[in-house]
Amino acid sequence: MDISLFLFVGFSCFLLINGNKVEDCDYLTDKTSLQSFQVLLQAEQPYRTAYHFQSPQNWLNDPNGPMYYKGVYHLFYQYNPNSAWFGDGMVWAHSASYDLINWFGLDHALVPSEPFDAISCWSGSATILPGDKPVILYTGIDANYNQVQNLATPKNESDPLLVEWVKYFGNPLMTPPDGVKGDNFRDPTTAWQGPDGTWKVVIGSYSNNQGMAILFQSQDFVHWTMHRDPLYSSLKTEMWECPDFFPVSINSTNGVDTSVENPSVRHVMKASFNSHDYYTVGTYVTEQERFLPDADFTGTSLDLRFDYGKFYASKSFFDGKKNRRILCAWVNESDSMEDDLKKGWSGLQSIPRQIWLDLNGKQLVQWPVEELNSLRGNEVYVYDKQLESGSVFEVSGITASQADIEIMFELPKLEEAEFIDTGLVDPQLICEKQDASVTGKFGPFGLLALATKDLTEQTAIFFRVFRDHKDYKVLMCSDQKRSSLRNELDKTTYGAFIDIDPQREMVSLRTLIDHSIIESFGGKGRSVITTRVYPKLAIYDEAHLFAFNNGSLSVTVSRLNAWSMNKAQITAGGKTETISEDFSRKK
Repeated sequence: MDISLFLFVGFSCFLLINGNKVEDCDYLTDKTSLQSFQVLLQAEQPYRTAYHFQSPQNWLNDPNGPMYYKGVYHLFYQYNPNSAWFGDGMVWAHSASYDLINWFGLDHALVPSEPFDAISCWSGSATILPGDKPVILYTGIDANYNQVQNLATPKNESDPLLVEWVKYFGNPLMTPPDGVKGDNFRDPTTAWQGPDGTWKVVIGSYSNNQGMAILFQSQDFVHWTMHRDPLYSSLKTEMWECPDFFPVSINSTNGVDTSVENPSVRHVMKASFNSHDYYTVGTYVTEQERFLPDADFTGTSLDLRFDYGKFYASKSFFDGKKNRRILCAWVNESDSMEDDLKKGWSGLQSIPRQIWLDLNGKQLVQWPVEELNSLRGNEVYVYDKQLESGSVFEVSGITASQADIEIMFELPKLEEAEFIDTGLVDPQLICEKQDASVTGKFGPFGLLALATKDLTEQTAIFFRVFRDHKDYKVLMCSDQKRSSLRNELDKTTYGAFIDIDPQREMVSLRTLIDHSIIESFGGKGRSVITTRVYPKLAIYDEAHLFAFNNGSLSVTVSRLNAWSMNKAQITAGGKTETISEDFSRKK
């Protein structure tokens, strides 16, 4: 029997068997039939994830307007309802959650319907105004393909699900200023309110050979004027997409509201360009409306990144429920556009991460939200296991294609580490040239994920430890070269140095494995690498997990804990039409 297609149309679905429609979704109400169908669907979709957010079909990209409102977490995201490719007609799809892990779909919040967003509703952000009033600022692609900034508000503020949204009749609020091309003006940030009550928002742009964050100000959130200078700009960057600007506490892991401005916080400026999310920590001088970074963007490997792998167009928000700042991002595919059509979908959202300023004040730390632990199932553990040179041991007893692993390594005899001048090298190039198969002294050691039993396929997440003129340096790599027997894939190797001292703390790694995505947090979240992999053989029960040491010096696994991960509950949303209204008449 050939079950060739499973179609969703709004909230209805049906099966095509041998080309004929034979059942609707009532067929799936029988538990045995549902389990059988899930097996058949699974066999055709080995790369769909179990606990990462993704739409049931079609193209997904940037997270938009995440927020916590009246007991509910909201995730809007860029979605093409017509194709597994990006194109015109992009909408704001909408899902809601009570725990950031399990999501239920709602009607699309914003769809193209007016001259100011006739082509597409692109990215933007949510802001909670005084009185607990949520609003959205978003980029509309107008009928002339210019990028303009628009306002939308909930039709019913008492609805915690915020199902219906109303576009402001007076849109657009902001249009490309002189010197900025119509296609270089997009992605408004969450707005913040200054001590004098003035609202401020940043728009990503490019002008005069500079990537920049253009600053707009308003007294009423409707009438906006551009500040004479950008909040921050850089000559060494391209067009800034999806900027983010927010405060972080200097003495706590707690998050703070976006409008907080006092001596106990510093500020973070983030911009998406060159296929990565870069950020810098600095000082916000409110009197001059200037951001003074500790280090300017250079457009090189010296810049800080949220993630050194696949992680783009991220958006953060302050979670007032738990006093934390949450970060999420789009993780795109590494196979071909033709593969996307065959799969019928493209794109994932990262696991939401809590972020805070490291104690050294130089960088951010990231860690999966604590709610993810609720999906942990069967656990295995290993303590004080020595890994001699060339050793590999399997971590058995868990579902290796759907797992959460934490591992800590102890390193004796650090004085024998190889020398390297880290100021002269690109960590990604080191990882590329000295991959998991190249023996050093301390390293490579780490994990082999989504591997076949004979290691024909494997994704290696590993460390190398060097010494330089002053101290020791820890390099983290994610090597996809042997991730799949398939050839038509992007198998880029990623790498980053981790700001830890291996003399004072163990080298640690937490890795989340979910069929075709691997998120790895090194040094307790000081460096993160996310990758997409598509093994041909190491899928489902044929996937294995190993710890390994290919260095010439032995290392000790002080502790390893690994869990099978249960499936998150993620359901699809539907369609809706948004209406326009003149808010000025309500005042």
